[in-house]
Amino acid sequence: MSPTVFTEGPYRFYFFSREEPRMHVHVTSGDGEAKFWLEPIVSLASSQGYSKRQLRDLHRRVERHQNEISSAWEKHFGS
Repeated sequence: MSPTVFTEGPYRFYFFSREEPRMHVHVTSGDGEAKFWLEPIVSLASSQGYSKRQLRDLHRRVERHQNEISSAWEKHFGS
């Protein structure tokens, strides 16, 4: 199961239900996919297919929605 937290433009931000316990979010679109850690600061964990410019944009989007993502994580996985 991979619940969607939100979509923005061509991007889907979501979790995998049975992955690692460290808080993070996955992003996917037709161009590629990426994974961002949310703790201790928002940082890129991995990516495939995105340009540096797209990754900077995605990083800003994750930062902008960090509270929403964290709340969805806690609701889905428990605090």
